Order: sequence, then structure tokens, then C-alpha cells
Amino acid sequence: FPHHRSRERRRSLTPPPFKRMAHLKLSMMMAGRATAVRSARLVAAPRLGAAWLSSSSHSDFETKRHPLPESAEGVRELIDSQVKSNKVMLYMKGTPAMPQCGFSQQVVRILHASGAEFSSVNVLEDDSIRDGVKTYSDWPTIPQLYVGGEFVGGCDIVTQAFQSGDLETMLQDAGSISKDD
Repeated sequence: FPHHRSRERRRSLTPPPFKRMAHLKLSMMMAGRATAVRSARLVAAPRLGAAWLSSSSHSDFETKRHPLPESAEGVRELIDSQVKSNKVMLYMKGTPAMPQCGFSQQVVRILHASGAEFSSVNVLEDDSIRDGVKTYSDWPTIPQLYVGGEFVGGCDIVTQAFQSGDLETMLQDAGSISKDD
């Protein structure tokens, strides 16, 4: 019976339940988020009740935010101080742990691959920062990377600089990564 054999063959291609989580982790490591989402369908996620979503957390664990300046000039001064006080500064959509944009994710991956220590600002949290950084650099898109107080560029320029080795040189000169011996 050929039908019977093909069913057995299909069953053998599906990982057993105890290996499904390992399959998910491997997929996440190898191909990034998109494959992980497809593979995650194999694993049943636990459901969280409303009690787990309570917002009554202790104030020590709440996000601490400094008040933003109200004027455009105040925002510009804030951005200028962030750029000049950090060796590597990234203005991005989302956070390095949870990018909200593929271009931001690409730049974060490049910085991690370079071994660079960097600071970042989530421009989605405040429109004045989002608009202010575009004015500050005279560059219309996000993400924006600054190394050693100088504007490097957006995703495409950072990717090209990484591939050519220029980004590594910039990061070394800024002291964000150590020079190879």
C-alpha cells in the first residue's frame, strides 16, 4: 500500500514533541525571526491569564524617562549631547532587543557582529526626537548611526561600510572596539 508508506514518511519528518523546542531554538539561531515564527507553530504556547498582565508592578521596575524638552532647540541640544557623550549612538525604531523595523534590526545585527558597544534611542517613543534627529543630521530616514560624534548614515551606508571594513575602522578609532594586534 503506497498510501500507507507515504503517511509513515510524513510522520518521520515531523520532529517528536520533545525535540520541537530544540527545533524552534535552532531555527531562531539559523535564520532569524521569520523562520522562528513559522517553526513556533509546532510548540504550544502557554496562555497567560489576566492576572499575569497586571500593571501593579513596583516602581523600581518601571521605565525611568527623563522629561523631554518642549522646544525644538531643546530637543536639538538633547540629541547633540547624546551624540557627543556616546562613542556609538544609534537612533532606531524599537530597541536593540526588540527592533520594530527591519532596517533598524539590520544595523543592530551589524553592530553586534562588530562587537561594538553602543547606546540607542527608540524614536517611536516620542515624535519630537524622531523629527529632531532627522533635522539634526539632515537625513530623512531612521535608523541613524553616529560614531565618535559623527553621522555615519542609515542602514544602506552602514551595511556598505561594514562590508568594506570601513565601519570597523571607525569603531576602533572611536574606541568602541579594540584594535586587533
